[in-house]
Amino acid sequence: MSTITDLRSFISRLEDAGQLVRIQRQVDLEYELADIAAALERRRQPAPLFEEVRGSDWPVFASAVANQTRAALALGCERGEVVEVMGHALEPANGIPPVRIEDASATAAAAWKANVVTGDEVDVRRLPIPTHAAGDGGPFITGGVVISKDPVTGRGNLSYNRMQVKGARQFGFNLNEWRHVREFLDVQEARDEPLEVAVAIGLDPAVMIAAGARYDDDELLIAGAIRGQGIPVAPGVTVDIDIPADAEIVIEGFLGAHERQAEGPLAEFHGYFGDLWESPVLHVTAVCWRDKPIFQTLIPGWNEHLYLGNVLPREPLLLKHVRHVARNVAGLHIPPYASGFTAIVAIDKLNPGEPKNVALAAFTAHVNIKWCIVVDPDVDIYDPADVMWALTTRVDWSRDVFYVPGAQGHEMDPTADGRGVHTKIGVDATSKVERRGYEDRVRYSAVDLSQFLPGV
Repeated sequence: MSTITDLRSFISRLEDAGQLVRIQRQVDLEYELADIAAALERRRQPAPLFEEVRGSDWPVFASAVANQTRAALALGCERGEVVEVMGHALEPANGIPPVRIEDASATAAAAWKANVVTGDEVDVRRLPIPTHAAGDGGPFITGGVVISKDPVTGRGNLSYNRMQVKGARQFGFNLNEWRHVREFLDVQEARDEPLEVAVAIGLDPAVMIAAGARYDDDELLIAGAIRGQGIPVAPGVTVDIDIPADAEIVIEGFLGAHERQAEGPLAEFHGYFGDLWESPVLHVTAVCWRDKPIFQTLIPGWNEHLYLGNVLPREPLLLKHVRHVARNVAGLHIPPYASGFTAIVAIDKLNPGEPKNVALAAFTAHVNIKWCIVVDPDVDIYDPADVMWALTTRVDWSRDVFYVPGAQGHEMDPTADGRGVHTKIGVDATSKVERRGYEDRVRYSAVDLSQFLPGV
């Protein structure tokens, strides 16, 4: 099995595993590209590589880490090992620092320095940036990893910040109050100075996954832990920032001090369109790219958005909490189809009260979790149909459901108030043989249909 070092090697891995489809018909960047990608995700089809994009010579890739199978391929593990591998990578003691390439001016050292445009020659509108959904405010970079540096300590930081095209050399740069980048900008604005940033597009998925985590050190250490070696980095052309050397495209620039502009809306993780925000402005100083680059996008408000921001970084946290109260927990999943608000836990229960304890532990592990469904190990927690079967056949709604009213949730949860306060729900969907004798499930063996139906 080949080693994943960049986006291209990951695409090869996906293709070998039957998880890539090449779209050779020309597609439009406005709505059509995202519509196709979303439809493929909805039907559990492979990730699309759009090879013919109207108005651009560059292909566009989407849905890199949009389900458990592709997450496992990205992490180099089995599907059921994803949470454990992520838990290992997120432990600070396991972090592996990036490796700085000294001869970084050479193209061979940083592939994205093969082509460099700076100053007045820059026009980001030439990039194949999609307008994803009909309610979006325009074209947005959604799959770019923002690289910044703490102006006080010098530590690096990775994050996702949506970026709306505002002109040839400007983006609206969405920035929540709780992000580390906001802390860095606050320091610079107190000095009346701009904050330098870089945006890397088209990356090793280990870097993409790391960027979705909330981490008190450089998230590149997480990517290093995933790969078992330091991620190669090279200094920027116009910014004093170390950037992953194998990126496809790099945008460099700075956030202006005390500068705000209306930005948005964009499809959000909860499945609704967000508001207009008064956001900082990114002024672009350079655009750099590899020869024959691949642009990468993330379909906002859809599976990959949830996997990178909610599923992969939070499942290890929840698993640690629920195993603290019940060591016999067999698995845990935060399904993207529930907007990151639901946890499904499989447990080989030893006590009839354990499912309730497990649900309470999930609620306290992270404020986002509003619904916890506890099932037996015979239920596939990654299959919504199997979970629904357990809810239908193993739950007495008068006895197996409990509520936690007035609990803190996420402020953007559409069912919560402005402070995120709402009612959380726990469901014991485990088998209760003591109530009735049903225990053995109907099972059929897997069949290779290609042996019987040509073309399947």
